[in-house]
Amino acid sequence: MAGTDRQRTLIAEGPAIILVEPQLPENIGMVARAMANFGLAELRLVKPREEFPNEKARSAASRADHIIDAAQVFEDLPSAIKDLNFVYATTARERDAFKQVRGPVEAGVVLRQRFNSGERTGILFGRERIGLNNDEVSLADELVTFPVNPAFSSLNIAQAVLLMSYEWMKSGLEKHTDTAFRGPELAPASKDQLQGFFNHLEEALQARGYFRPMARKEIMVNNLRGVLTRPGFSDSELKLLRGVLVSLDFFSPDTPRGAGAPEGRKRAKPIDEPANERPTDDE
Repeated sequence: MAGTDRQRTLIAEGPAIILVEPQLPENIGMVARAMANFGLAELRLVKPREEFPNEKARSAASRADHIIDAAQVFEDLPSAIKDLNFVYATTARERDAFKQVRGPVEAGVVLRQRFNSGERTGILFGRERIGLNNDEVSLADELVTFPVNPAFSSLNIAQAVLLMSYEWMKSGLEKHTDTAFRGPELAPASKDQLQGFFNHLEEALQARGYFRPMARKEIMVNNLRGVLTRPGFSDSELKLLRGVLVSLDFFSPDTPRGAGAPEGRKRAKPIDEPANERPTDDE
């Protein structure tokens, strides 16, 4: 299956993204890319400044060509939203209007509920420099605003679309904490395995004179156990750590690995093998 065809089969329905008088085709492309990241496909443009379709937009879309190719262009905002049942307008400033104002998380949930009820929805985004005017805002049902830093509240169009697209996708997850992939499922170590590791570690530290003064050994051992029980080691993690200790038992700066086997680790010489032909422990 071709890449573009496959992308189209994976697209989920959702709110239409409506850009009012976008100025830069590169911004349109980046909006398309943000939409594709989170499963939105319907892009509507109201009087874009430059002719559309546009190769600059296509290049900035980073393979979201299916959205660029299907984008619709309208001469005015009423025409762009006439078939929709519910529309949000995004705004960065307070408006004198009797409209409900929501944050992006709540707006994503509302959009999902209306989508599940069979309604067609849309989200309005204004011009790069001045956003939406009051007449355009008046055509929306509710407003969305983002909880940004008041000292630096300006978002570009692609950033705003990305935030709303993300909240749309998140509202459809079984859990809001779901991710694209997970780490490995590791079996927790038993207390017996953990105790064996403690004993091994204590013996290794004792041999190296770690417990000084000896009168404080019990306190030091208890502190070590307190630290090492906190992570909740898995069986495979403890095996890894035991391997480290085994290596420390037999190798040291005086006899590092690769310098031949330390005393006690050398293999017995076969009876019929000449001494100068016998391989070392590290071969």
